[in-house]
Amino acid sequence: MKKVLHCLLVAFLVISCSKTAQKRLFNGENLEGWHIDVPALDTSSTLDSPFIVKDNKLISLGEPRGHLITDKIYKDYRLTFEYRFPGKPGNSGVLVHSSTPRALYDMFPKSIEVQLEHKNAGDFWCILEDIKVPDMVERRGPKEKWGVKEGENRRIKNLTDNSENPLGEWNAMTIECLQDSIKVWVNGTLVNFGYDATAQKGRIALQAEGSEVEFKNLELVPIDKMSSE
Repeated sequence: MKKVLHCLLVAFLVISCSKTAQKRLFNGENLEGWHIDVPALDTSSTLDSPFIVKDNKLISLGEPRGHLITDKIYKDYRLTFEYRFPGKPGNSGVLVHSSTPRALYDMFPKSIEVQLEHKNAGDFWCILEDIKVPDMVERRGPKEKWGVKEGENRRIKNLTDNSENPLGEWNAMTIECLQDSIKVWVNGTLVNFGYDATAQKGRIALQAEGSEVEFKNLELVPIDKMSSE
Protein backbone atom coordinates (compact mmCIF):
# COMPACT_ATOMS: atom_id res chain seq x y z
CA MET A 1 0.00 0.00 0.00
CA LYS A 2 2.83 2.42 0.89
CA LYS A 3 4.50 1.69 -2.44
CA VAL A 4 1.27 2.40 -4.33
CA LEU A 5 0.75 5.67 -2.44
CA HIS A 6 4.34 6.67 -3.14
CA CYS A 7 3.90 6.04 -6.88
CA LEU A 8 0.69 8.05 -6.91
CA LEU A 9 2.39 10.92 -5.09
CA VAL A 10 5.30 10.92 -7.54
CA ALA A 11 2.90 10.92 -10.51
CA PHE A 12 0.94 13.79 -8.95
CA LEU A 13 4.11 15.84 -8.44
CA VAL A 14 5.28 15.24 -12.01
CA ILE A 15 1.92 16.36 -13.41
CA SER A 16 1.84 19.38 -11.09
CA CYS A 17 5.35 20.44 -12.05
CA SER A 18 4.52 20.06 -15.73
CA LYS A 19 1.41 22.23 -15.38
CA THR A 20 3.36 24.80 -13.40
CA ALA A 21 6.11 25.00 -16.02
CA GLN A 22 3.69 25.41 -18.91
CA LYS A 23 2.39 28.97 -19.35
CA ARG A 24 -0.60 30.14 -21.32
CA LEU A 25 0.41 33.39 -23.00
CA PHE A 26 -3.20 34.07 -24.00
CA ASN A 27 -6.01 33.34 -21.55
CA GLY A 28 -8.77 33.35 -24.15
CA GLU A 29 -10.63 36.22 -22.48
CA ASN A 30 -8.52 39.38 -22.69
CA LEU A 31 -5.04 40.70 -23.43
CA GLU A 32 -3.72 40.39 -19.89
CA GLY A 33 0.06 40.01 -19.97
CA TRP A 34 0.43 41.92 -23.23
CA HIS A 35 0.78 45.56 -24.25
CA ILE A 36 0.09 47.24 -27.58
CA ASP A 37 2.59 49.33 -29.55
CA VAL A 38 0.84 50.90 -32.55
CA PRO A 39 2.45 54.18 -33.68
CA ALA A 40 -0.72 55.50 -35.34
CA LEU A 41 -2.53 55.43 -32.00
CA ASP A 42 -0.07 58.02 -30.65
CA THR A 43 -1.62 60.78 -32.73
CA SER A 44 -5.19 59.61 -33.34
CA SER A 45 -8.01 59.21 -30.86
CA THR A 46 -10.41 57.83 -33.46
CA LEU A 47 -8.52 54.69 -34.43
CA ASP A 48 -9.27 51.39 -32.69
CA SER A 49 -6.67 48.88 -31.58
CA PRO A 50 -5.93 46.25 -34.24
CA PHE A 51 -5.76 43.55 -31.56
CA ILE A 52 -9.01 42.12 -30.20
CA VAL A 53 -10.31 39.01 -28.46
CA LYS A 54 -13.33 37.21 -29.88
CA ASP A 55 -14.66 33.66 -29.38
CA ASN A 56 -11.57 32.68 -27.38
CA LYS A 57 -9.30 33.76 -30.23
CA LEU A 58 -6.68 36.50 -30.29
CA ILE A 59 -7.24 38.38 -33.53
CA SER A 60 -4.92 40.79 -35.32
CA LEU A 61 -7.07 42.87 -37.66
CA GLY A 62 -4.00 44.03 -39.57
CA GLU A 63 -4.65 47.79 -39.41
CA PRO A 64 -3.48 50.13 -38.01
CA ARG A 65 -0.10 48.44 -38.09
CA GLY A 66 1.95 47.64 -35.04
CA HIS A 67 2.67 44.96 -32.48
CA LEU A 68 1.20 43.17 -29.49
CA ILE A 69 4.07 42.50 -27.09
CA THR A 70 4.39 40.37 -23.96
CA ASP A 71 5.02 42.28 -20.76
CA LYS A 72 7.57 39.69 -19.67
CA ILE A 73 10.95 38.77 -21.13
CA TYR A 74 11.53 35.10 -22.00
CA LYS A 75 14.47 32.87 -22.82
CA ASP A 76 15.03 29.14 -23.44
CA TYR A 77 11.49 28.10 -24.29
CA ARG A 78 9.20 26.24 -26.64
CA LEU A 79 6.34 28.38 -27.97
CA THR A 80 3.39 26.58 -29.55
CA PHE A 81 0.30 28.11 -31.12
CA GLU A 82 -2.20 27.81 -33.94
CA TYR A 83 -2.92 30.50 -36.52
CA ARG A 84 -4.89 31.02 -39.71
CA PHE A 85 -5.80 33.69 -42.23
CA PRO A 86 -9.61 33.50 -42.27
CA GLY A 87 -10.05 35.53 -45.45
CA LYS A 88 -7.62 36.33 -48.24
CA PRO A 89 -3.93 35.31 -48.14
CA GLY A 90 -2.20 37.48 -45.59
CA ASN A 91 0.95 38.55 -43.82
CA SER A 92 1.96 38.56 -40.16
CA GLY A 93 4.77 37.32 -37.97
CA VAL A 94 5.92 36.29 -34.52
CA LEU A 95 8.92 38.22 -33.22
CA VAL A 96 11.20 36.56 -30.70
CA HIS A 97 13.96 38.16 -28.60
CA SER A 98 12.17 41.49 -29.04
CA SER A 99 13.72 44.47 -27.26
CA THR A 100 13.98 48.13 -28.37
CA PRO A 101 10.58 49.24 -29.71
CA ARG A 102 10.20 50.96 -33.11
CA ALA A 103 13.83 50.35 -33.93
CA LEU A 104 13.32 49.78 -37.68
CA TYR A 105 11.10 51.96 -39.91
CA ASP A 106 9.82 53.56 -36.67
CA MET A 107 7.65 50.46 -36.39
CA PHE A 108 9.42 47.13 -35.82
CA PRO A 109 11.10 46.28 -32.51
CA LYS A 110 14.65 44.98 -32.51
CA SER A 111 14.11 41.23 -32.84
CA ILE A 112 14.20 38.13 -35.03
CA GLU A 113 10.94 37.56 -36.87
CA VAL A 114 9.50 34.16 -37.63
CA GLN A 115 7.38 34.80 -40.69
CA LEU A 116 3.73 33.75 -40.95
CA GLU A 117 3.06 35.18 -44.40
CA HIS A 118 1.00 32.79 -46.52
CA LYS A 119 3.32 30.41 -48.45
CA ASN A 120 6.40 31.77 -46.63
CA ALA A 121 5.75 30.57 -43.08
CA GLY A 122 8.98 29.92 -41.21
CA ASP A 123 11.24 32.45 -42.93
CA PHE A 124 13.53 34.39 -40.62
CA TRP A 125 13.63 38.18 -40.90
CA CYS A 126 16.50 39.91 -39.13
CA ILE A 127 15.43 43.16 -37.46
CA LEU A 128 18.63 44.74 -36.08
CA GLU A 129 19.45 41.27 -34.73
CA ASP A 130 21.12 38.53 -36.76
CA ILE A 131 21.15 34.75 -37.05
CA LYS A 132 22.95 32.18 -39.22
CA VAL A 133 21.80 29.08 -41.09
CA PRO A 134 23.98 26.37 -42.67
CA ASP A 135 23.31 27.35 -46.32
CA MET A 136 23.30 31.12 -45.97
CA VAL A 137 24.14 32.15 -49.55
CA GLU A 138 21.45 29.94 -51.04
CA ARG A 139 18.80 31.17 -48.64
CA ARG A 140 19.85 34.80 -48.04
CA GLY A 141 21.57 35.84 -51.23
CA PRO A 142 25.08 37.27 -51.86
CA LYS A 143 27.07 37.70 -48.65
CA GLU A 144 27.96 41.32 -49.41
CA LYS A 145 24.25 42.18 -49.25
CA TRP A 146 23.52 40.56 -45.88
CA GLY A 147 22.48 42.88 -43.10
CA VAL A 148 19.93 43.71 -40.44
CA LYS A 149 19.01 47.28 -41.42
CA GLU A 150 16.88 48.98 -44.03
CA GLY A 151 17.87 48.10 -47.61
CA GLU A 152 19.93 45.04 -46.64
CA ASN A 153 19.12 41.37 -47.17
CA ARG A 154 17.35 40.63 -43.90
CA ARG A 155 15.30 37.65 -45.10
CA ILE A 156 16.47 34.06 -44.67
CA LYS A 157 14.16 31.73 -46.60
CA ASN A 158 12.67 28.69 -44.91
CA LEU A 159 13.52 25.11 -45.86
CA THR A 160 10.15 24.27 -47.41
CA ASP A 161 7.14 26.19 -48.66
CA ASN A 162 4.89 23.12 -48.71
CA SER A 163 4.10 22.78 -45.01
CA GLU A 164 1.14 25.14 -44.65
CA ASN A 165 -2.45 23.98 -44.76
CA PRO A 166 -4.89 25.40 -47.34
CA LEU A 167 -5.96 29.00 -46.80
CA GLY A 168 -8.58 29.30 -44.07
CA GLU A 169 -7.48 26.19 -42.20
CA TRP A 170 -5.58 26.30 -38.92
CA ASN A 171 -1.80 25.83 -38.92
CA ALA A 172 0.24 24.67 -35.94
CA MET A 173 3.60 26.36 -35.36
CA THR A 174 6.29 25.52 -32.83
CA ILE A 175 9.21 27.85 -32.15
CA GLU A 176 12.06 26.71 -29.91
CA CYS A 177 14.57 29.25 -28.63
CA LEU A 178 17.53 27.91 -26.69
CA GLN A 179 20.57 30.06 -26.00
CA ASP A 180 21.61 31.37 -29.45
CA SER A 181 19.62 28.85 -31.54
CA ILE A 182 16.09 28.95 -32.96
CA LYS A 183 14.11 26.08 -34.52
CA VAL A 184 10.74 26.37 -36.24
CA TRP A 185 8.17 23.74 -37.20
CA VAL A 186 4.97 24.23 -39.23
CA ASN A 187 2.39 21.47 -38.93
CA GLY A 188 5.06 19.12 -37.63
CA THR A 189 7.62 19.80 -40.37
CA LEU A 190 10.95 21.43 -39.53
CA VAL A 191 11.02 24.58 -41.66
CA ASN A 192 13.96 26.52 -40.23
CA PHE A 193 16.93 26.21 -37.91
CA GLY A 194 19.32 29.01 -37.06
CA TYR A 195 22.25 29.49 -34.70
CA ASP A 196 24.66 32.17 -33.47
CA ALA A 197 21.75 34.55 -32.93
CA THR A 198 22.86 37.93 -31.63
CA ALA A 199 20.13 37.87 -28.96
CA GLN A 200 19.21 35.10 -26.54
CA LYS A 201 16.23 36.55 -24.71
CA GLY A 202 13.52 39.14 -25.08
CA ARG A 203 9.81 39.71 -25.36
CA ILE A 204 7.52 37.92 -27.81
CA ALA A 205 5.50 40.04 -30.25
CA LEU A 206 2.66 39.42 -32.68
CA GLN A 207 2.25 41.65 -35.72
CA ALA A 208 -0.57 43.65 -37.22
CA GLU A 209 0.80 43.86 -40.74
CA GLY A 210 -2.09 44.58 -43.07
CA SER A 211 -3.98 41.28 -42.88
CA GLU A 212 -6.44 39.69 -40.50
CA VAL A 213 -4.96 36.68 -38.72
CA GLU A 214 -6.34 34.62 -35.85
CA PHE A 215 -4.34 32.99 -33.06
CA LYS A 216 -5.28 30.43 -30.41
CA ASN A 217 -3.65 28.08 -27.90
CA LEU A 218 -0.53 30.19 -27.36
CA GLU A 219 1.49 28.28 -24.80
CA LEU A 220 5.08 28.46 -23.61
CA VAL A 221 7.16 25.93 -21.72
CA PRO A 222 10.79 26.27 -20.55
CA ILE A 223 13.33 23.93 -22.19
CA ASP A 224 16.94 22.97 -21.61
CA LYS A 225 17.41 21.09 -24.88
CA MET A 226 15.94 21.30 -28.34
CA SER A 227 13.66 18.74 -29.92
CA SER A 228 15.13 16.45 -32.57
CA GLU A 229 14.19 16.96 -36.19
